[in-house]
Amino acid sequence: MLEKTTPGIVTISVEGTQVSRQQVPEMFRRFFGGNGEQVQERPFKGLGSGVIIDADKGYIVTNNHVVENADEITVKLNDGREIKAKKLGADEQSDIALLKIETDNLNLVAVPLADSDKVRVGDFVVAIGNPFGLSQTVTSGLNIGGYENFIQTDAAINRGNSGGALVSFNGELVGINTAIFGPNGGNVGIGFAIPANMMKSLVDQIIEFGEVRRGLLGILGQDVDSGLAEAMNLDVSRGAFVSEVSEGSAADKGGIQAGDIIIEIEGRPVTSFLELRAKIGSKGAGTKVNLTLLRKGKEEQVQVVLGDATQSTVA
Repeated sequence: MLEKTTPGIVTISVEGTQVSRQQVPEMFRRFFGGNGEQVQERPFKGLGSGVIIDADKGYIVTNNHVVENADEITVKLNDGREIKAKKLGADEQSDIALLKIETDNLNLVAVPLADSDKVRVGDFVVAIGNPFGLSQTVTSGLNIGGYENFIQTDAAINRGNSGGALVSFNGELVGINTAIFGPNGGNVGIGFAIPANMMKSLVDQIIEFGEVRRGLLGILGQDVDSGLAEAMNLDVSRGAFVSEVSEGSAADKGGIQAGDIIIEIEGRPVTSFLELRAKIGSKGAGTKVNLTLLRKGKEEQVQVVLGDATQSTVA
C-alpha cells in the first residue's frame, strides 16, 4: 500500500512576503507625521505537504494555510525532483487549495480517492506527509469519530503534515490532513482531516470557476438529539431539524417546511445539522440535491436546486 501511495505525496515549500499593520501612538504622529498606521513587510518561508490527485493534469491538493500569501511555490516529488507550481484557487473556510504543475516527462503518480462517506469508526488509516521538513514519514492511526465534518484520527499529524494524505489500508485517499489538537501546537493523538468527498467537490468548483461557489439550502435548524426527540415525540434521534425556511430559498422552492427532519442527503445518512450544512456548503451553487426527510412521522423525498451562499448569510 505504501509503495503505491507514497509517490503521490509531495513536499511543498513556499516563499512570500507577510504584511503587518500596526497603529502608531498619537505622540509619535505629532513629531513624525503620517496617517497613524505603520506597515511592515517581512519575507517568510514555509513547508507543508500535498497530494497528487490527477497525474495527467498535474493537480495537487494541499491546505490553504500552507500556500496562503505565497509568491513562489515549489513542489518536491518523492524522487527528489523540484518543480514550480501555480495556485489555481483556494477556499479559506475549508482550508483547501489546488495547485498545478507541468507534467511533461514527470510520470506522476496520483493517489486514488476513497468514498469518504463510507469511512466507519474503527477503520485503520495512515497519515503520510513531511512533518518538520523531514523526508516522507508514515504514522498509523485509527478513525475514532468525527468533528463537525472532519475525520478525526489518532494518526500523528504534526506541523508540516498539513496538506498530506490520510490513506486507508487499501491505498485510497480518505482525507487531507489539516489540523491537530493539542497544547502549544503539539500532537497529543487527536488529528483532523478534510474528507476526500468534500475535497473533491470543492476542487471541482475551483477547476470550473477558479473559486468555490458554495451551495445554499436556506434553512435554520439544529441537531436532532435524544432531548429533542423526546420533547417532540420523534421516532429518530439523529438528523437535522428544520426550524425555519427562508422565503424564496432553495429549500422553500423544493417544498421543505419548518418542522421537517432531514435524515439523508443523496441517500447518505445525515446525523446532525452541522453535517448537513457542511455537505451542502461543499456542493456548488446550482447543484441538484436529493434529500430524504421526515414530516409528521412519514418519510418523503424532495429535490432542491441549491442557491448561492455568497448571496445570503443563512446556513
